[in-house]
Order: sequence, then structure tokens, then C-alpha cells
Amino acid sequence: MNDIKHHLTDALLIAYSAGSLPEGFNLVVATHISMCDECRARMHEFDAVGGAVMEAEPPMGLSDGSFAATLAKIANTPKVETAAPTAKSDLPAPLQDYVGGDLADVKWCKVGGGVRQAILKTDKSASVRLLHIPAGAQMPDHGHRGMELTLVLQGAFKDETDRFGAGDIEVASEDDHHQPVAEEGQDCICLAAADAPLRFNGWIPRIAQPFLRI
Repeated sequence: MNDIKHHLTDALLIAYSAGSLPEGFNLVVATHISMCDECRARMHEFDAVGGAVMEAEPPMGLSDGSFAATLAKIANTPKVETAAPTAKSDLPAPLQDYVGGDLADVKWCKVGGGVRQAILKTDKSASVRLLHIPAGAQMPDHGHRGMELTLVLQGAFKDETDRFGAGDIEVASEDDHHQPVAEEGQDCICLAAADAPLRFNGWIPRIAQPFLRI
């Protein structure tokens, strides 16, 4: 996609390249990279730098039996059944295994105001969910207790900072407070990950927060 205006930060790309991101953030970054030529090229540059740094390090000796132990772990790893990628999918490839197929396979739950969500199964270091926001609908205004990554898969939304269309990613921190509103004309579908609960102003979202796990 060539019309992407909001990209990943260098810090996120470096952490992704180093394998140090929580699984939820890792999924959002991988999905954005699959959609964005610019960030994919930058990620390859960081991979190359990381490889050069590793090659410059002196070799480390391995303990006796380490190779055999590694082979045994590989042999004993349970096989995971994954859905075959859909030839003409409306979801990027990194997302298909988490959803178990395509958008039609997403198990949506209502969260109010016409908004629906589907929480994806990842480790507990960051929560990740798909959001379906009807055209013209708005999310509750909220702040953040940590980092939130929001990637637009379909449609677009606007908030106090800018407009975010398909492929754009918004990186929000504890300093940010906003109220996303989906543009008219097309429902907005986003992939969002956060490493801490959101901070809502309204009392209704605050009451519902523990049940909606946001």
C-alpha cells in the first residue's frame, strides 16, 4: 500500500527485529509490515544491522549435550494446527492464523454503541483485539496507562491528532488522550494492542471495562 502516512517508530521496528516485543505488539507490527513497503524496508535494514553486530561478537562455546537437548525440544514440541492462508483474504497474512480464517470467521462481541470487538488469544504481556466501528460512530474518549498500537485494516478514523486510513498505525502513549471517530461511508476495522488498561473518563465505560477487558 503506497498511501500509508502513519508508520512505525524506529524503536518499535528495532524491538520487533530483536524479538523483544510482547506477542500482542508483535502481531500488530507484523501486520503493519505486511501492508507497508516503507516499514518493511526499514525493518530489513535493522535486521541487517543486528546481523552485523552478532557477527562481530566473539564466538561462545556450547555446553556438552546442548545440541542434542535442542533437537529433543524440537522433537517434543506439540504440533499446532493452523488454518491455511486464504488465497483472496480480506485479512493480512499475519492475522489469519489468530482469527482462524477470514473476516467472516471473526467471532464478534458487542461492546455498545454498535461497536464490536474480538479479543485474540495471545500471551498476557499485552492484550490484542479486532475492533469493528460502524461508519460515523465514535469510541469513548480515553487516555492510556501504557502504550497502545492501533492499525487500521479497513475504513478510516479521525481523532484529535490526525486522520488514520487503511494501513496507517497510531502509536499512543501515556501522554495521549483522544476520542476516535470512524469516518462516514465505510465501517472501520482496526487491530489494537495495549500493554495496560485504558483510562476512560465516562463512568459507563469505566463500569464496563472489567467485563470488556479493555
